[in-house]
Amino acid sequence: MTSRFTELAVDCHDPEALAAFWCEVLDFKVIDRNEELVEIGSWEPTVEDIRARQMPPTLYFVRVPEGKTVKNRLHIDVSPIDGSTEDEVTRLLGLGAAKADVGQGPGRSWVVMADPEGNEFCVLRTLAP
Repeated sequence: MTSRFTELAVDCHDPEALAAFWCEVLDFKVIDRNEELVEIGSWEPTVEDIRARQMPPTLYFVRVPEGKTVKNRLHIDVSPIDGSTEDEVTRLLGLGAAKADVGQGPGRSWVVMADPEGNEFCVLRTLAP
């Protein structure tokens, strides 16, 4: 018996807005939506594909009434693929992200940021040639 990592759920106040932000960050598209959640991904999952092999998980943005109060215990890391880390940080700031301080200290090879609802994520080293 085995399981697959199929979705990562993110609690938020505005699923549409947060999904739109992450679609721009990751070049994902909306796969499903209703009044309470929006699912985005890089592919359209099918049961057959998921059973056959490990596939990239999708992201679910789920409406909740409470706000974020503490640092995330789980976060997303992103790596730029066609520009520098600094260029990607600038692009993400333009999309509505903010730089964040979670005690990482100076001189790190990554940049800690927060999405428009305050969820921390990291921009890692570039993968550009």
